[in-house]
This record gives sequence, structure tokens and C-alpha cells, in this order.
Amino acid sequence: MSVVRKIVGEKRFRESFGRYYEDFEIGDIYEHRPGRTITESDNTWFTLLTMNQHPLHFDREYAAKSEFQRVLVNSCLTLSTVVGMSVSDLSQKTIANLGWDRIRLIAPVFVGDTIYARSEILSKRESASRPTQGIVSARTIGHKADGTEFLSCERTFLIPKTGHAVDDLIDY
Repeated sequence: MSVVRKIVGEKRFRESFGRYYEDFEIGDIYEHRPGRTITESDNTWFTLLTMNQHPLHFDREYAAKSEFQRVLVNSCLTLSTVVGMSVSDLSQKTIANLGWDRIRLIAPVFVGDTIYARSEILSKRESASRPTQGIVSARTIGHKADGTEFLSCERTFLIPKTGHAVDDLIDY
């Protein structure tokens, strides 16, 4: 992750995190850290917050009779967590997410699993209508501590060129 310390006064600096459009190269792979161990509370709260009422996500007795034989972590939670892991490396300075594609749920995730993520830059191009911005696409893979891949997705985001991020423009 690019960390820039902007001079804001005499012996005074402000951190600025994230990457600019120019920092991305097609084929680069970012391994996102730290990982995250998914807890029962994470799964229950997320499932209820998003109004998903499927008992497979929070009823142990129901889940015990399923093919998984235990509570299954809500796949929207794993997607959100994996994408969240990628923010500091990919989209900390992003202006907008432009699209989500090819979301694949490859294997189940269970309470107690520790998950990690990595992303590969698939493409980049300058914006035709916004000269201070570019468009970057990345594939992100979620994997468990044992290496099992459980999720993949692609997303495209609008990212500023050097000197044009919001934190470059605000002097507070």
C-alpha cells in the first residue's frame, strides 16, 4: 500500500493511504492482510442485519441435519469481508465502484474459519470523460487458512490519478 505523508505545516504531517491510477500494473497481485477469523456473532449479526432468515446460517439443529452438518457462514458476509480486505490495497482512494462481475461461491465457509484474500489487476485504462481519473479492474480471490479457495469476484472501480484524490484536495 502506498502511504504518503503530506506536509501540512512545520514539523506536521498527515498520512494518506491507498493507490493512485498510476500505481497499478496489469498482472500485479496483492496479498491482503490481515486475515479474519469468522465468529458466530459475525455470522448471526450479519445474517439478521441483512434480513436473511435462512436457518442454515443461525440454527445449529437445522444446520446439523443439512449436508454441511453445521452452521454455514452467510456468503454475503464472506463477500463483504473479502472485498473489505482489499480496500487498503486497491480502492482506498476510489471515487466509485463501477461494477461487480463473475461472483463465484466455490466452497463453504464455517464459523471459526480464518479467511484471507488476494487480488490481481486485470486491466486499466484512462477515463475517456474524466481526464484526472482512470478505470481499474481486479479479480479478488478469498481463501481459507488451509489454502481452500471459497470465493472469487471481479470488480471495476474509478480511481484518481496522482494529486487528484479527495484527500489531496482537502486542506483541513
